[in-house]
Amino acid sequence: MNAPYTGGCQCGQIRYEIRAEPLTLYACHCKECQRQSSSAFGMSMTVQREAVVILQGQPKDWTRGADSGQTVRCFFCGNCGTRLFHQRDHNPNVINIKPGTLDDTSWLNPVGHLWTQSKQPWVSLDEQGLNYEGQPSDYAALFERFQNP
Repeated sequence: MNAPYTGGCQCGQIRYEIRAEPLTLYACHCKECQRQSSSAFGMSMTVQREAVVILQGQPKDWTRGADSGQTVRCFFCGNCGTRLFHQRDHNPNVINIKPGTLDDTSWLNPVGHLWTQSKQPWVSLDEQGLNYEGQPSDYAALFERFQNP
């Protein structure tokens, strides 16, 4: 796949476009991502903030604290509640798209797993993958693996 990528919420009220290639894609197993996704983990696709353009609608947002101690601003559809992306206050130049909201998800393949200490016991991880028990202090290896699989 190549940019641009398009996506939106479940009800179609919000549509967005990503006009640059993603930096990385990973799965997070923290309790907040489990709760937010209503699943065993959440996926995040990091992109440059300037590459994300809202084409239709206006997401609502709210801010929460994360297990890492950071503050996270979460964007979602005010009509259907679909989480679209989130942004960490300490790095406003990038944003994490919730890639399940992309129109085409067939190419998604996470290169790493974060917060594995709280993963569900039935989830199996590739021992050769980039697996972190908590929040990595540096995302360079995740960026490198995504760019050079």
